[in-house]
Amino acid sequence: MGANDKKHGKSATAARRTTVEIGLVIYPDCQLSAVHGLTDLFRVANRQQPIGSAGRQIRVSHWRLGDPGLEPVRVFDTHSLAHGPLTALILPPSLDAEPGGNAIARHLCWLIAQHSAGTILCSVCAGAFLLAEAGLLDGRPATTHWIHAQPFAARFPAVQIDTEKLIIDDGDIITAGGVMAWVDLGLNLIERFLSPTVMLATARFFLVDAASREQRFYSSFAPQLGHGDKRILKVQHWLQQHITGSPSVAAMATRVSLGKRTFLRRFHKGTGMTPTRYLQCLRVGKARESLEFTMLTVNEISWTVGYEDPGSFRKVFQRIMGLSPGDYRRRFGIARESQPRVNSRKGFSDAANSDSRMISL
Repeated sequence: MGANDKKHGKSATAARRTTVEIGLVIYPDCQLSAVHGLTDLFRVANRQQPIGSAGRQIRVSHWRLGDPGLEPVRVFDTHSLAHGPLTALILPPSLDAEPGGNAIARHLCWLIAQHSAGTILCSVCAGAFLLAEAGLLDGRPATTHWIHAQPFAARFPAVQIDTEKLIIDDGDIITAGGVMAWVDLGLNLIERFLSPTVMLATARFFLVDAASREQRFYSSFAPQLGHGDKRILKVQHWLQQHITGSPSVAAMATRVSLGKRTFLRRFHKGTGMTPTRYLQCLRVGKARESLEFTMLTVNEISWTVGYEDPGSFRKVFQRIMGLSPGDYRRRFGIARESQPRVNSRKGFSDAANSDSRMISL
């Protein structure tokens, strides 16, 4: 090998050492806007390095299935130098509801092999279905879009699914929740592989909030109504119409002619929640609408959804949403001060006289 060849070989090796290789998987019906958005995000991050810095760079490649029987192949690359092993591999969201079956079968062994070789695997939204289908999430915490929580849990019971989290970074596997959570995942990887400073500069460039967020800020409470238990469904319908009351568990059970223990067991089996938690979620859902679309005070809203004590309402809201009612309104409220206000306390005196034996909600 000549001197020039040796010099070129050393420079290529050095370039690989300072390059982070991130691959994006283009599987059937995946969201191409996320693929191209992440590509742009990482390319902008490279330009946010301090002037004169010899910091690391992110190299982005796209991977797609080629000939039948073969693994996915590299079909796009942001760099021309010889490439090294993948540092991270991202499965974007899907435009289909829940990826599975033959459409993704050829990806699974490849994902397992990449993980075994030390590649960090990442998913966004329904991309987690591919990781779970490959068995890579068994016994591990993961997130996906909250709308997929029930079907995901039913299909992959060994996975510790937590859709309240927007990002779950489990070291060698990172899962992100909502469809647009690819932005959060991308910033997470930029912070990890480049620096927090570069991450913040990239977020500012895209006018993105880089502060810590949670998926529960955005999720809506969707009661499970298709469980097939007619008695529990009857109670659910009744609670929906009597959200401001304070029914005891015993009263709910009596309403459908069940013993208290049997009722609790069947209610949890059907809804995935205790009756107390269920009613809290109903009330918080109603409160969110008022916080977003009205100028009622937090105290007034607490009375309209059945809380006589605004302090208790604030604690429940914070626990479920991860934000205080005031913070939630500041972030998501669209009402204007010019809207008329009404006194919502009228009619709630009965709640203050409810049976002291009734459960605290």
